[in-house]
Amino acid sequence: MTHVFDEAALRGVLGHMNNDHTDDNMLIARAFSTVPDVVAAEMTSFDGDGGDWRIVTARGDEDVVRIPWPGGPITERPEVRREIVALYDLACVRLGVTPRPHE
Repeated sequence: MTHVFDEAALRGVLGHMNNDHTDDNMLIARAFSTVPDVVAAEMTSFDGDGGDWRIVTARGDEDVVRIPWPGGPITERPEVRREIVALYDLACVRLGVTPRPHE
């Protein structure tokens, strides 16, 4: 059964990703989307199985990209950060981008 995070966790993570990591959202969306020409991305939701990013293409088309957590299902809020960092690192590899150091 998929773990559902509470509203406080959703607000906190989504606010942080969409306010402080807009470039990371784009990188992740571009790396994992099958849709070409992603020009905008926003993390819209997540649960214990993965995260959802709303994407916009250069033509103005919108879609949602569902990306499973690389480490498998999770149940704790601190695990969300670990999995998003893992997605970022994998996105860098896929796109040939040098990752920045993690704090």
